[in-house]
Amino acid sequence: MATRSNADSIDDYIAGFSSQTQEMLQELRALIKASAPEATETISYAIPTFNLNGRHLVFFAGYEKHVGLYPVPSRVDEFKAELEPYENGKSSARFPIGRPLPRDLIRRIVEYKVQKIAGKAKTKVE
Repeated sequence: MATRSNADSIDDYIAGFSSQTQEMLQELRALIKASAPEATETISYAIPTFNLNGRHLVFFAGYEKHVGLYPVPSRVDEFKAELEPYENGKSSARFPIGRPLPRDLIRRIVEYKVQKIAGKAKTKVE
C-alpha cells in the first residue's frame, strides 16, 4: 500500500494488500485479539488499531516488504534482545514479509501493553 489508507475498517485496510501481506496482517490481527480479548478494533492514524479502556493499546500496519507493530516497548530490557533480529525503532518492530511472525514475542508484547494500561506492568527501564 503505497499511499495513506482511506479504509473505514480493518478488513478494508487488509484487503488493499497482496495476498502474502494480507495473510501476515490477518495473523498479526489474530495474535493481538487472542492476547487482548477485551480490546476493540478501529482505524486510527489511517492504520489498524486496538484500544483498551479508552486508550490505544497497539497499532499494526502493512507495507511492501514488512508488517509493523507499534508501539513496541523497545526500551524494556526483557524484549530488547528478542527484537534485535528485526528492524526496530524507539517504539516499532518490523517483521519481514514471507518470514514467520515471532508469535510468542508478539503475544508477550501485547500482554505487557495490556498490563501497562492496567497499571500493573513492571519494568526495569521506562
